Amino acid sequence: MKTAEPSDPLLRGRFTDGYTDFSVRASSADMPDSFQVYVSGNHADLVLIVSGLISGYRHATWGDGWRAYTPEWKAWAEDTAFKVFSGGRVEPTSKRAGSVRFCDG
Repeated sequence: MKTAEPSDPLLRGRFTDGYTDFSVRASSADMPDSFQVYVSGNHADLVLIVSGLISGYRHATWGDGWRAYTPEWKAWAEDTAFKVFSGGRVEPTSKRAGSVRFCDG
């Protein structure tokens, strides 16, 4: 995981799947209820929005082109993004379909 850029106070960090670098951005500075994942350097390529953080009912909405990825990859991407959003450490490993690590909290 790379550290947030000082130019964007809502940027929580980054991660990669070995092919693409992703950035994780909070919806607000105080008590964000959602976060966005986008391709680093391209805010228009929205990968994922995770909402319901305050209510505890997390819901993932996938961007165009990313919905077709395997369920295993999407589970890994969502869990990794949540870990980055939460300030957890993400090991710089490549994850492919069939190789998924789940986070307990």
